[in-house]
Amino acid sequence: MHYEGKIYRPWIEAESVLIQTTLGCSNNQCTFCTMFDDKRFKVRELEDIFLDIEEARLIYPHVKSIFLIDGNVMAIRTEMLIKILDKIKMTFPEIQNISLYSGFNDFRRKSIAELKEIHSAGLSMAYSGLESGDPVVLDRIQKRMTREHAIEGMAMAREANIKVLASFIFGLGGKYRSTEHAVNTTSLLNIMQPDAIAPMALAIQPGSALEGELKRGEFTLPTPLQILEEEKYLLENLEDFDCYYWGDHGNNISPMRGMFPAVRQPFLDRINTHIAHNPITKQNVIETFSW
Repeated sequence: MHYEGKIYRPWIEAESVLIQTTLGCSNNQCTFCTMFDDKRFKVRELEDIFLDIEEARLIYPHVKSIFLIDGNVMAIRTEMLIKILDKIKMTFPEIQNISLYSGFNDFRRKSIAELKEIHSAGLSMAYSGLESGDPVVLDRIQKRMTREHAIEGMAMAREANIKVLASFIFGLGGKYRSTEHAVNTTSLLNIMQPDAIAPMALAIQPGSALEGELKRGEFTLPTPLQILEEEKYLLENLEDFDCYYWGDHGNNISPMRGMFPAVRQPFLDRINTHIAHNPITKQNVIETFSW
């Protein structure tokens, strides 16, 4: 099997077989991210993708889950993506889940009919980076996406029965826009109501544009207390819709996961305990590890 450049997948997909279908990210402008700065966005040749799928069959006797990498695989034209999904199902008849990265704008660039075809071909889940619901933060990080775009993309995915995990970053508003970031992200999630969410604490990536902003004094890191307060606000104000809470990223101060809203109170109890007793809340800036 062949991989080019740095390879990433969600921590949730740790046991999935990875099939590289695109190189890089079709946006690749986000100031906080360096995941795909070593390559330009490109769709791999279909024949090469098929060869990797066939080779994976020789390596793995039983495959339950496959994750398609790199970034924004949903940007592939529909006809080709369906061929890839069909090839996976034919090669791995035991397959249970096929997932990929997709921007919310990638949903918007397809029709509902196309999205339904993709779902029928076997797509189980799309991982979509929301990052923030605050318009100011979205503009600063060069996400090239608005709240309205996210709402529209989520609605289209839902109509096509494609499950969506929305990831976002505590602390992305920095020290001075922490409250707006938390409030506006929570309000957007309440409108979108994704099937799953994956909040993670901000990590400054070496070489990122955000690191440059930090060094120039244009961005100020939030405190650990602000990170906890952002999560507390989220837990207190998310509406009662069914949603799996993947809050166990390695950078989170209080890693925890479970089905929302049933986990609301125990998760809040844990956050409040950290706020009251964790010595980390006395630190001036959050310290996390790069991806």
